[in-house]
Amino acid sequence: MLELKNVSFEVSEGTNDKGILKNVNLNIDDKKFLAITGPNGGGKSTLAKLIAGIYKPTSGRILFDGTDITDMSITERAKMGISFAFQQPVRFKGIKVKDLIKLAAGDAISVKGACEYLSEVGLCARDYINRDVDGSLSGGELKRIEIATIIARGTKLSVFDEPEAGIDLWSFKNLIQVFEKMHKEHEASIIIISHQERILNIADEIVVLANGELKAQGKKDEILPELLNGTGGCKFYQD
Repeated sequence: MLELKNVSFEVSEGTNDKGILKNVNLNIDDKKFLAITGPNGGGKSTLAKLIAGIYKPTSGRILFDGTDITDMSITERAKMGISFAFQQPVRFKGIKVKDLIKLAAGDAISVKGACEYLSEVGLCARDYINRDVDGSLSGGELKRIEIATIIARGTKLSVFDEPEAGIDLWSFKNLIQVFEKMHKEHEASIIIISHQERILNIADEIVVLANGELKAQGKKDEILPELLNGTGGCKFYQD
């Protein structure tokens, strides 16, 4: 279980401090698929980076499986079982796809084993296994390769920051299928930051974050209608 207790985050703007997140309390159970949505600038990506360890909260605590990870680095959290996928996946000039997946798996898996992870995200292994992880790959291809590395890691919690950003409609449809399969077949929790209704629709629970505050949290069937209809103090934000 992941727990956020009164988590706040501020940044300095000149002589003033600007509150990005304000006393956020959130519990995420094991094997849950949680979508976090809300308007731009509401603090969603900041929250994801706090969970991953890229940022540290100004105040409050973060616990993972009962262990206080608030002051742990991103590397320490990764070793505990937390994975993070960026809005724009990192390109690695000179590194082959097979080497990246082998590195993620953390053991001496075969090329065949690496190919199986590519197949899980809908990529033809023969066409990608020996390609460089560089600018020759499209945004959608990079996103799926990144997800393949996360599946290869087999971590207990995976956090995705707006995976739909910068990809075409065909790739987006395939990403939906990948996330559905990942949730169904892997014993892990998933957190996705997104504006997209189709992603919210496959989540177990939805959290609405606006102006740095948690505005709503509940099962998809409870929250999504309010987001779509603009009732209950919620509004669906979609870019």
